[in-house]
Amino acid sequence: MVEFLQDYGLIGLFIGAFMSSTIIPFSSEIFVTGALLSGLSPLFVFIVAVAGNWLGGLTTYWVGRIGKWRWIEKWFKVKEESLFKQKAKIDKYGSLLAFCTWLPFIGDIFSIGLGFYKVNFTKCAIFSLIGRACRFGIWILLFVIFGDSIMDIF
Repeated sequence: MVEFLQDYGLIGLFIGAFMSSTIIPFSSEIFVTGALLSGLSPLFVFIVAVAGNWLGGLTTYWVGRIGKWRWIEKWFKVKEESLFKQKAKIDKYGSLLAFCTWLPFIGDIFSIGLGFYKVNFTKCAIFSLIGRACRFGIWILLFVIFGDSIMDIF
């Protein structure tokens, strides 16, 4: 799948970055590194990776937003008191949690939770964009500095 998407250049990068920020387990860094290794412009790679990953994260937020408490209780057997505890944690940090939605595994949970508990969408979108831009900016900068030997470091 990764090779297939890399064959499509920036479009493949966008799709891969988008899917990586949903509950589908992909690593955006693999797509970004592949795009950079193929000679694509670091600036274009940055813009496309951030856009795809950010829009995927916003999609995950909206999946959470359409969720209903009774569904969680019924299908996942989560008790109402657990949902209130989780809501208290989300309320404590609010939209700032969106800054961490780029993190592997827990980022998707944060995105869904922020949507599920109806945290302000605009603030979540802004903090999510900043977090993802920092992530890809640092990764691309490391690639530009160290070249393809960056993979040996990690």
